[in-house]
Amino acid sequence: MLKKHAVKSSEIEHQWYLVDATGQPLGRLASRVATILKGKHKVKYSPHLDVGDYIVVVNAEKVYLSGAKISQKVYKHHSMHPGGFKVESVARFLETHPTRVIERAIKGMLPHNALGKKMLGKLKVYAGPRHPHEAQQVQPLPTDARE
Repeated sequence: MLKKHAVKSSEIEHQWYLVDATGQPLGRLASRVATILKGKHKVKYSPHLDVGDYIVVVNAEKVYLSGAKISQKVYKHHSMHPGGFKVESVARFLETHPTRVIERAIKGMLPHNALGKKMLGKLKVYAGPRHPHEAQQVQPLPTDARE
C-alpha cells in the first residue's frame, strides 16, 4: 500500500517570480502564469490548498495577440439594468486598462471559487517595466519552472 504525504499549511513556501510580457502571446503567457499560481509546478502540489507562488508581470501593455484578435475580440459586460450591456474591443481595452487584459485571461484559467480568488491575489500586473516589489527578491521565471 502506498502512503501519500498530506501537505500541511506550515510546509508551504511561496517564491516570487518576474515575468516580462513583451512580445509574448496572451494565451500562452496566461496559461503559464496560471499553472504557477496554482502550484502545479511543485512537487508538493495539492488541489485543495494554495501552494502556488507569487507572480509579478511587467510590460503588460506590450502583450501580443495573434491573428485578428486585436480588432475582433471583444469583452462583454452587463450591469443587469435595462440598457446596461457594454461591449469593448481588446484594442481599446489595451489602451485604457492594459493590466486588466492579462488579469482577465489568467482569472479564466484559475478555479472559480474562493481558492481561485486567493490565487489571483498573488498576481501583480503592471503596465510598464517598473514594479514596487524589489524587497521580495523577485527572480526571473525560469524557462522550465519545475522544482
